[in-house]
Amino acid sequence: MTPVSHRVVGRRVETADVVTLQLEATDGSRLRYAAGQFNMLYAYAVGEVAISISANPLGGGPIAHTVRNVGSVSRALCGLQIGDTLGLRGPFGSDWGLDSAAGGDLVIVAGGIGLAPLRSVITQVIAERDRFGTVEIVIGTRTPEELAFKAEVESWRARSDLSVHVTVDRATPGWRGTVGVVTTVLPRVHCDPAAIALVCGPEVMMRFTALALMERGMPASRIRVSMERNMQCAIAQCGHCQLGSVFVCADGPVFTWERLEPLLAVRQL
Repeated sequence: MTPVSHRVVGRRVETADVVTLQLEATDGSRLRYAAGQFNMLYAYAVGEVAISISANPLGGGPIAHTVRNVGSVSRALCGLQIGDTLGLRGPFGSDWGLDSAAGGDLVIVAGGIGLAPLRSVITQVIAERDRFGTVEIVIGTRTPEELAFKAEVESWRARSDLSVHVTVDRATPGWRGTVGVVTTVLPRVHCDPAAIALVCGPEVMMRFTALALMERGMPASRIRVSMERNMQCAIAQCGHCQLGSVFVCADGPVFTWERLEPLLAVRQL
C-alpha cells in the first residue's frame, strides 16, 4: 500500500494531451507485471490515479505509463519532466491472459487511449511472434493527430506478420487512410470464431465491437475487454469502481464479454 518512489527516465509527447512516461524505481527494484495490469500513480501533494501499464512485460527496461491529461492528478503527471519523481504502487488487477491465447489467432481492437494498455500486448506478441497464429490489429482514433505511438504503429504496419488497420472518425488534410469507426473495418479483418479478441476503448465502442465480433461467430467467452471505471483504491475497499457484484480494480480490469455484458446492460450500474 505504500507507494514506491520512481524517477522519470524518459518522456515522450504522444498527442496534444497524452504523454508516455518511462519510470525506474529510485531504489533500483524492478516491477514484475503482466500485460493488462495497472498501477496506482501518485503525484506528490496532488493525488493518486489508476493508469494501465503500456510497456512490454518482457522488455526488461523501464516501466511505461501513457497518461491523458483529463484532471488534476493526470495533469500533474503529464507535467513531470525527466528527473522528477512520483509514487507508484502495484501492479494490480487481472491481465489479458496471453498464455491462454497461445497457439491461436488474435484480434486486437483499440479505440483512442485504449491503445495504451493494448500496446503492452502488441509488443509482447511481437517479441513472442511464433507463439501465435494470425494477428489482426484494428486501431481507431478521432483524428489522425490524436493517434498515439505514431512511429510504433507505422513500424507495426510495415511488418509482414501483422495485419494492422488504422481508421479515424474524422479525416484532416493529408489523411489518405480509412475513415469510420472501428466496426466499419471489422468486416475486412480475418476473424476465426476460435480466435481470442482483446478490446479496449470507450464503453460504447467496446459494446459495438463485441456485438460485431459475435455476429462474425465469435463467442462472448472469447472476447476480452478492459475496463477502467473510477478506480481509486485498487483493493476493492472504496466502492468507486463497483459494477454490480464486481469490483473493476480487483476482479478486472480485464473481463470476458460474457461476464461483463449483463452488468453493462443494467443502466443504473
